[in-house]
Parts: sequence; C-alpha cells; structure tokens
Amino acid sequence: MKKAVVLSSGGIDSTTTMAIARHEGYEIFALSFRYGQRHEIELDAAARVAALNGAKEHLILNIELGRLGGSALTADIDVPKDRTADDIEGSIPVTYVPARNTIFLSYALAWAEVLQAADLFIGVTAVDYSGYPDCRPEYIKAFENMSNLAIKAAVEGTLRIRIHTPLIHMTKAQIIQRGVELGVDYGLTHSCYDPTESGSACGSCDSCLLRKKGFAEAGLSDPTQYGR
Repeated sequence: MKKAVVLSSGGIDSTTTMAIARHEGYEIFALSFRYGQRHEIELDAAARVAALNGAKEHLILNIELGRLGGSALTADIDVPKDRTADDIEGSIPVTYVPARNTIFLSYALAWAEVLQAADLFIGVTAVDYSGYPDCRPEYIKAFENMSNLAIKAAVEGTLRIRIHTPLIHMTKAQIIQRGVELGVDYGLTHSCYDPTESGSACGSCDSCLLRKKGFAEAGLSDPTQYGR
C-alpha cells in the first residue's frame, strides 16, 4: 500500500481528509500535536478518528507553541464569540496561531521522509473558513515546492513529495456530505476552540459557528453536544 502522512486535529476537515486518503487506498500514518492549545481535548477526538480509519500509527508530538503566545488558542486572550459570517470572512482572527501549518507540515515532511512516504494530506479549506493565510492554495503549492528542495530523499531523486488538499475548494456542507458518503461518524469529532471544563463545545466560537452552518446547509443533524 502507498503510505500517507495525514495531519489530524480530530475535527471535521482533517477527519474527512483522512477518510478520503483511506478511500484512495493509502496506509494511514496520522500525525497530531499537543502545542499548548486550550482545546487539547481535540487530541482525544484525533485518537478516535485514527482508530476508526485503521491508522498504521498515530503520533502525538509535543510542541511548546504556547510559550510563544500570539494567539487566543495558546495564550490568555479571549476567543471571539458570536461573530457574523461577514466578520468571520472579513479579517484574520486572533485564533490564528503564528506559522502553525508551516510547523505542522514540517514535522509531517520529516516523518514522510523517514517512512519513504511521498504523500502528505492536510485538511485545509479556503471556503467557509476563518481566513488563515496558511490554508490558501498558493501557500500549499509553495510549501510543496520547498519540500522537494529541502529533504535528502527528494534531492537524491528517491522521493517526490506531494501535498494533497482534497477539501480546499469545498464548502463545509460539501465536506460533511462527502464524509457521510465515506461513512464518517462526526459524533467522534471535536471542533470547538473554547470548550467547557466538561469538554462540551461552546457553540459560539468561529469554529462552532462554521460547524453548525455546515451541518445546517448539508441538511443534517449536528451530533455535537453544545454546553453553552
């Protein structure tokens, strides 16, 4: 089987991406991060998702991005709540974690070289999203180009890295519909940026709002239990 390193947060997008990779015949090597995020509970969801997809291995790596700060997800900064769709689309929010996807993809690239896996999957989308710059197609293309200049296997011609972004032009509703077609159980996933102490989703951060919007537009019931 072809090997693929799949970045996984345990949310809708990465879970659907993993299901797509599995459907396309890849052997899954799931990669998640404990990076000081306030919603560390997402790692429980990532573990469930990796098991559901029969991942060959699931690594959870520790990175101290919280020491750098600069984001509402890693520092003592309020997570924005109850923003309108225009607000969400209008500017890059404070939940942006500086260089997060660059850091995550760098680890994925290193593991891929060790595994001799040419394929990396990441669940970025440039539709129905919070405007993060490291989710755009031009960013992914640039990182792929850089990857093939950066690692020994590529320079020696034994590996050509490809970064797969199967969701990048899909709405949240389309993503959910595709996942349902592939048998994804979204009750196993977690999306909330600011969960309660009991782990329930807040229901009002950007991620919760985009999740609700996606299920509503897909005409499906959201299995999330919202605690506020």
